[in-house]
Amino acid sequence: MNQKEIGYFLKQLRSEKGLTQEQLAEILGVSGRTVSRWETGTNLPDLNLLC
Repeated sequence: MNQKEIGYFLKQLRSEKGLTQEQLAEILGVSGRTVSRWETGTNLPDLNLLC
């Protein structure tokens, strides 16, 4: 899986849970901009954050 595919996968999971980027960001303690960058494949989240 490349970064873009991971981003798309994260976006699908977030959408299935009915969360906005801002809501997910608040839950994870990051900014909405960070979640956006994950979903576009610009950056990847720290795996410790997702566990």
